[in-house]
Amino acid sequence: MGQIYFFIKRLYSYSGKILYFNLLGIAIVSFLDGIGIFLLIPMLSYSGIIDLKVGNSKFSSLYHFTNNYPKIIVLCTILLFYIALIIIQNLLQRNLQIRNVKITHGFIRLLRLETYDLLLKVRWSFYTRERKADLINVMTMELSRVCGGIIQFLQFLTSLVFTIIQIILAFYLSIKLTTFVLFSGFVLAFFSRRFIKRSKSLGEKTSLIAQEYLAGITDQLNGIKEIKSNTLEEFQLNWLNGLTRGMVEEQIEYMDLKTSSQTTYKIVSANLIAIFVFIFITFFKSQQTDFLIVFLIFSRLWPRFTDIQSSLEQIATTIPAFKALTELQRRCRKEPELTEGYLKGKVIPLCLKNKIECQNVYFRYNPKEEKYALQNIDLDIPINCMTAIVGPSGAGKSTLIDILMGLNIPEKGNVLIDGIPLSSDNLLQLRNSVSYVPQDPFLFNASIRENLLMISPNSNDQQIWDALEFSAAAEFVCKLPQGLDTLIGDRGIRLSGGERQRLVLARAILKKPAILVLDEATSALDTGNEAKIQSALERLKGTMTIIVIAHRLSTIRKADHVVVLDQGEIIQEGPFDQLASEKKGMFSYLLRKQIEVSV
Repeated sequence: MGQIYFFIKRLYSYSGKILYFNLLGIAIVSFLDGIGIFLLIPMLSYSGIIDLKVGNSKFSSLYHFTNNYPKIIVLCTILLFYIALIIIQNLLQRNLQIRNVKITHGFIRLLRLETYDLLLKVRWSFYTRERKADLINVMTMELSRVCGGIIQFLQFLTSLVFTIIQIILAFYLSIKLTTFVLFSGFVLAFFSRRFIKRSKSLGEKTSLIAQEYLAGITDQLNGIKEIKSNTLEEFQLNWLNGLTRGMVEEQIEYMDLKTSSQTTYKIVSANLIAIFVFIFITFFKSQQTDFLIVFLIFSRLWPRFTDIQSSLEQIATTIPAFKALTELQRRCRKEPELTEGYLKGKVIPLCLKNKIECQNVYFRYNPKEEKYALQNIDLDIPINCMTAIVGPSGAGKSTLIDILMGLNIPEKGNVLIDGIPLSSDNLLQLRNSVSYVPQDPFLFNASIRENLLMISPNSNDQQIWDALEFSAAAEFVCKLPQGLDTLIGDRGIRLSGGERQRLVLARAILKKPAILVLDEATSALDTGNEAKIQSALERLKGTMTIIVIAHRLSTIRKADHVVVLDQGEIIQEGPFDQLASEKKGMFSYLLRKQIEVSV
């Protein structure tokens, strides 16, 4: 329950005094409801069902003044007062319900923004360890369950306040009878404990099934091409068949729990009411008006007791969702990359004057492993030059790029920008100076224009077409039905791999960066388009710093500086021709192998 208590405090902090006003409003509604019951007495008296003049009932003195007026006037007055009471009660209740919705959904909106803000601030290494489907599950399904839990909590408060007000009215009528009924309520609470525990356990099962379902569906839709091309449809359908069977069983178990608790509660309630009526008639010498009103009040209280128990069960099922959200926020706060207010204000790009430098950099993805992904990296990358990073697969090339862009933090050593260590203070300035083109290009499910303007919102059509010309993409974009406004589908699925790669390159160029990072950015291009881009990159030399990862070594002949990595270490560096002439070196070996393959 600790997680729920934490979020309730947050809810109070968010809503402030409004929550108190709502509770006061609920108390007023409950009090008006009690007054409405009291008004039944004179109406029943005038109908002849009871006689207020008989006995020493509290109602005899309470309504004694009505004997001084004609019955018709008193009856009309009471009826009009009763109607006005109901109108005021319902209008107030409507206002409270609207306020509760505003509080609840406003608070959930705050939690969504807060959690997503934390996800944006967290280090890149966090995403290399976490399954994205699990993060999506927390941001969607678990947050929805948290919303349900908060709604149930507010309903619990409503039922609790209503019950307290009705109990106070009952105490006014008969202390002994009310004490007996309260004791009965505690008996009911005792019976409901085991159902609440089972509800919490069932909530944990719901969270696990939802997490597995979303993760599986996400992975399969991302890999739908592989599924269809390898005829894996039946295998995946069998997986879903087994999982959905578990979902059905979980829902049946939930309904079994809910109906069992309600049945138990109603049977116990019926027995307690029977005992209550027997004791009242046999042992207490109260007036019939007292008995009638007490019975009416507690006949209205029993459903509230059921509501309280049901709310507690529902809240118990959402505890795992509260726990999942709390845990995600805790992990995010443990690994912050950016400070508070990082999105506020305009970030000025860095103005590079000298070089980017790595000083004795060591890095490993898992601190518990002995092997480093990068070790003893000492490297200078001069500005406005082309630096190529090459090496066999798994050498650490992409890891080094991530270090240079500040995505990964060195375990030892430093990255310096013009002699200033890279830190959270200048990280966004560096990022705002960089355009990155990955090997696996990513495009959003939008038009070509929207994808390009996402990185440079103020660019005009001429600048867009210039960027497309640079990336050898203008020709195919012109041939599309809607040109720049053509929708390209999820991750750009309606385009070929080479077309996607050229659009991502155009997007990078449109930003006009100081540093252009290309991670196998031309791997999906044909020879002709690759030659065009290589020629364009050649023209960019001297105007920006270009860092290239390449497997096809022929694409980096014009590089000013080549760095060769193997097993996380720099083993060679220098001009292309110099490294090619070192016959025993790794670079010369890779070059010979590629020539052999091409022949």
